[in-house]
Amino acid sequence: MSYQVLARKYRPNSFDEVIGQDHVVQVIKNSIEQERVHQAFLFSGTRGVGKTTIARLLAKCLNCMSSDLPTSMPCNQCESSISIQEGKSIDFLEIDAASRTGVDHMRELLSSVHTSPSISRFKIFLIDEVHMLSKGSFNALLKTLEEPPSHVIFLMATTDPEKVPKTVISRCLQLNLKAVSANELQEHFKKICDKEGIKSDSESLSLVAKSAEGSVRDGLTLLDQAIAHGNGKLVAADVKNLLGTIDDSLIHELLDSITDGRKEDAFETLIDIEKLNPDYESLLKDLISNIHEVSMHQVLEHSNKESIAHMASKIDEQYCQLIYEIGLNSFQRIHTHPSPREAVEMCILRMLAFQPVQNINMGEAKTQKKKINKAKTKSLGKETLQKNEVEKDSHEIDSSSWPDLFNNMQLSSFAKNYFGNLSFLKFNDQKITLCGSKEQLDIPEKIISEFEKKVKQKFGKIEVCLEEGISSSSPNRINEEKKIKEIENTKNELSKDSEIKDFLDEFDGEIEIVTKIKS
Repeated sequence: MSYQVLARKYRPNSFDEVIGQDHVVQVIKNSIEQERVHQAFLFSGTRGVGKTTIARLLAKCLNCMSSDLPTSMPCNQCESSISIQEGKSIDFLEIDAASRTGVDHMRELLSSVHTSPSISRFKIFLIDEVHMLSKGSFNALLKTLEEPPSHVIFLMATTDPEKVPKTVISRCLQLNLKAVSANELQEHFKKICDKEGIKSDSESLSLVAKSAEGSVRDGLTLLDQAIAHGNGKLVAADVKNLLGTIDDSLIHELLDSITDGRKEDAFETLIDIEKLNPDYESLLKDLISNIHEVSMHQVLEHSNKESIAHMASKIDEQYCQLIYEIGLNSFQRIHTHPSPREAVEMCILRMLAFQPVQNINMGEAKTQKKKINKAKTKSLGKETLQKNEVEKDSHEIDSSSWPDLFNNMQLSSFAKNYFGNLSFLKFNDQKITLCGSKEQLDIPEKIISEFEKKVKQKFGKIEVCLEEGISSSSPNRINEEKKIKEIENTKNELSKDSEIKDFLDEFDGEIEIVTKIKS
């Protein structure tokens, strides 16, 4: 077996081959070219982003014998560069701190610090996963780290810089490596596939890059696995089966059903997704990601996906934030749930339960039903048809009748909260005018559309107008006052009860009612 895995085969041999870490590479190159190389470097970042690789490249740059001084472009041909690359250099010592955590190991290491390099320019110590060292090891390292001999360079790498003592960090030049973007990874994987003669498409490479989550090494390992799974080629369908990912169209269909309040359709789509044997954690993650896309498009309008733009135009912004939080909370608890499938189902049920706007667009089924009803009632005449389509209230609309009329309209809780705080101002020329403060008139478009629809269903073709003013007799306030009055009446009745009166007299108590009228 002479096959070399992609993560090792395509490990960078120069800084020009490093991807996604331009800020770190630039610092190192400038330091070398200006002959201002620090005595100790600390490379920090998540797994697989190039900490150890960059440290080895720096070691080759410092010890490359192709020039009289350190160079930012190692030749990879001199004895020193080749020995470092192959891990055989006696002047480049690579230590795994996870297996050599004790202070005795550190003292043994430091005992060789004052020995001059054998054939190279510098003696370089690379300590990987340095945060695993014990407290005693760090203390033993401190003095040497602060004042090392001129021929010694310390390179340290860690995935958890928070566990490295501040006293050590202060003695190092800390370079934070970032996660590599999915676009950079996809481009990198494309070049590798071309070199390897592997047929691939952009969708399959995008799926692998996305699943890598910013790690080059993880991405190359997944790429190896995907190539093996696809029998030497990358096909999107095979990669999806391997990764357990779901087509975006199904996620969009599921989200569309949830936001429309179509419960049956939402779970029918979920059944279709379950036929693909998905990873439910990934499914929930994709659902959250799409909600994020919708929310961002509502603000920036930058998405080129038609389905995202369509959902962004019809979903209330506050509801979008709510279902995002519901999804995020479900994702955080999915590992503790006995069944990931049930966790996803409960998440969808919660999103449906908090549906704020009653279905404004009645849907295709209701539209067809309306057409059938119209056809059946056509023979009854125009006046009969209007009575069947619109339930007109016989009461006169004025300030005294409006609160009761408003309460009888079947509005969602969101619409009741918004319009219930507005006062009736006037009714003329087939227009109902309501008033409220500037803040009270800041009502989402979807809530306004729902209210206008309900008004037309209740009173016929009547227009709703909103004006800025003082809301003193809103339905919500009147309802609160009625509740207070009922409580007061109840209090009076209780006070007249002889047993309760004796009880209050015995303990010197009184009936207290705490109420608050919403402004």
